[in-house]
Amino acid sequence: MHPLRTGFRVLILPMLALNVAGCGGFSGFDLPGSTAAVPPAAQPSQPPVNMTGRWMLASPGRGQCNMTFRTGAAGAAEGTIAPEGGCPGKFFTSRRWAFDSTGLTIRDHNSEPLAQLSAAGGGFDGKAATGDPVTLTR
Repeated sequence: MHPLRTGFRVLILPMLALNVAGCGGFSGFDLPGSTAAVPPAAQPSQPPVNMTGRWMLASPGRGQCNMTFRTGAAGAAEGTIAPEGGCPGKFFTSRRWAFDSTGLTIRDHNSEPLAQLSAAGGGFDGKAATGDPVTLTR
């Protein structure tokens, strides 16, 4: 066997074995399109205001409706939504809300995001999944 080939095996095989075993601090190779460096999921955090109660969701030129936000406990970072009639777009399907480091997310009955909002004063401003502007106020 060629000496270079033997040297290559001596160096590479232990590194591959450690990578497979998850040892040695070698984390593999980051190839384009790989998911080796996946960012951590957003962690729940307490909303800047008490979410429990009645809110008005509005989308300029699309309409508005009232929604009742519920929580399991005071200061909860997630809960349920009961929309009233006449909601713009698909907001009549709103069922859950969650607040984390990225802001307030409103989700439908299939857990699909309907809107992502940021705190603004005593309410929230942001965009619906369709790109339309949305506000949530008391």
